[in-house]
Amino acid sequence: MHVRDISAIGLSLLVSLTLACGRPTTTSPSRSVSAPGSAGSLAPLANGTAAASLGDAVTLKVTAPQAQSPVNDFVVLTSPVTLVASNATGKFAALPILQYRFLVFGPTGTLFQESGPLSAPSFVLTAPLDFDARYTWRARAELGDAVGPWSTAASFIAQTGGYIIGSEIYDPLMNGKTVGEIHGPVTFIPGVGVRMDSRGSYIQYTLPQTLGEGEYSALVTNLAVISNTEDPKDRILTMREGDAAINDNEYRMSVDKRGNGAIAWRFLTGPGPYIETIGRERRIYPFHESLTYFVQATWRQGFFNVMFREGGVTGNTVYDFGKTYRGNYAPFPHRVFIGSPYAPGERGGVSTVQDMIVRQVWVSSRPRPSFANQ
Repeated sequence: MHVRDISAIGLSLLVSLTLACGRPTTTSPSRSVSAPGSAGSLAPLANGTAAASLGDAVTLKVTAPQAQSPVNDFVVLTSPVTLVASNATGKFAALPILQYRFLVFGPTGTLFQESGPLSAPSFVLTAPLDFDARYTWRARAELGDAVGPWSTAASFIAQTGGYIIGSEIYDPLMNGKTVGEIHGPVTFIPGVGVRMDSRGSYIQYTLPQTLGEGEYSALVTNLAVISNTEDPKDRILTMREGDAAINDNEYRMSVDKRGNGAIAWRFLTGPGPYIETIGRERRIYPFHESLTYFVQATWRQGFFNVMFREGGVTGNTVYDFGKTYRGNYAPFPHRVFIGSPYAPGERGGVSTVQDMIVRQVWVSSRPRPSFANQ
């Protein structure tokens, strides 16, 4: 008999031993664990097959995987979420052909998502998560129809609806809350965004660290042409240093939608010369209330640019214009606004685009992530 044939027989015997030792007997009851907050039985999978259960009998002599991340109610700020566990090992033989299954339970303890058999102990969640919700998960190893023990439960908290960390802001605004400060009347529309209910309404964010180069972008609806002239000269996105009046602020950035649909902007980097749209550079666009617009301002490597896309982040570009600037953008504290701030006595007046609806605010030196594009 060839050496290769002997090796194959040996491996087969070891696998058989591992499976046989894992078969339940009348003197050794099978392991049964209830799903957190549930009665134990789980819903069928989408393909019609039965879902795995935490009460399945252990028929494979392997160790349970150990949950690695996210665990201990870690607050997950980004999407998609990837669950990671350690490898299981055979108790009687090394089994390089192990596969893994994950069960994820929602806030009420019911099955939220189940993976199929995976070649590695890692699972990327594809179903959308609820904000401020706690999820638990487990993993186990499998070999054909034989199954190992489940890991102990791990848990995480889905993103809280937004965050301000360092020089980065993410605020989805579709879940009835904001990480910013609300000024004036606004209305949260579930799944849609926040509406600025007056020209004096705005939301303020304060960055702990100045963002010297980066982008400020958002998805905006309910923009419209409302006059035959540029009046009113209202603003969609603004930034400034501290609390000095926006019209006289040495680090003002503003992106306007004017009454006739003209797009205009201004960008200052301290005392001295600044850049803005002049004359025909304020291009007129026929805004429509029912359309979603991706509005983005970027300032990087001495060039400031404003872009509008009709239909969202991947939509048709309808405006894309910028200029070089001198100096450094260095406001401190760095304030960011939806709309435009105003206090009585300041030069100018209230100037937020009334009734615009904003969602998915992103301010960062990093590129806009896919989870902010919905």
